[in-house]
Amino acid sequence: MGIDFHARENQHAYTGRAVNASWFQEIQSLVNPSGKRIVDIGCGGGIYSQAWSAMGASSVIGVDFSQVMLEAAKEQCKGDPVISFVQGDALATGLEEGKADIVFARALIHHLQDLEAFFAEVSRLLTPGGICLIQDRTVEDVLMPASPAHLRGYIFEKFPRLIQSEQGRRPADHQVKAAMQQSGLEGKETIKLWEVRREYQDWSELEADLLARKGRSILHELQDSQLQELTMYMKEKLQGHEPIREKDCWSIWRGEKVGTNK
Repeated sequence: MGIDFHARENQHAYTGRAVNASWFQEIQSLVNPSGKRIVDIGCGGGIYSQAWSAMGASSVIGVDFSQVMLEAAKEQCKGDPVISFVQGDALATGLEEGKADIVFARALIHHLQDLEAFFAEVSRLLTPGGICLIQDRTVEDVLMPASPAHLRGYIFEKFPRLIQSEQGRRPADHQVKAAMQQSGLEGKETIKLWEVRREYQDWSELEADLLARKGRSILHELQDSQLQELTMYMKEKLQGHEPIREKDCWSIWRGEKVGTNK
């Protein structure tokens, strides 16, 4: 069973984590957010909406289909006048045309069945010359070898049946590029990013994160007993490696809407 984004027990699955400097550095090498209007589609708990505000965006609109997630996002970003949130579908946000200088989506497109429709909506939202940054993981990214840094790899070592699940939902690089191009978004090479997800001072911090299925939708495919097995497996693998600095491998697709900059 996959994660239910509308369930109250999962409301804070994507809140409470600070965005690492590794992400800020990569994003600022790809686009200048200062003074720009940002639309963050699939914003979840608002962590990255908050990051765009911190980089000087003039406005950030977080869009998510889950009212439960949006409530958590509003709590996460409380008091930031730059950020607002609206409930909407990734394929039909309800926002006006040309609303954004930058459209961002992180860990979203592997949940979508229709990439062409998604990028058509991205293109509609962008002003001419606007940029989209789409951050997600391909199968190749997910299946990078396990290590004390790449903790996600241990999940598939312990439960290899989950590889099939990932193969069924992860976008291929060529599919993303083709959908972008079809929507009139010009892109170049795919950027690879090893983003530091979180630093844990000791095993107990990581264990609590895992048992809460915090920020890892794949863990919702495991029963409670299997999750306990996984944590014991990872504890053995990580002995002597504290503190633990967890990283994930990501692909970032950058597309530009053909036109004159505003």
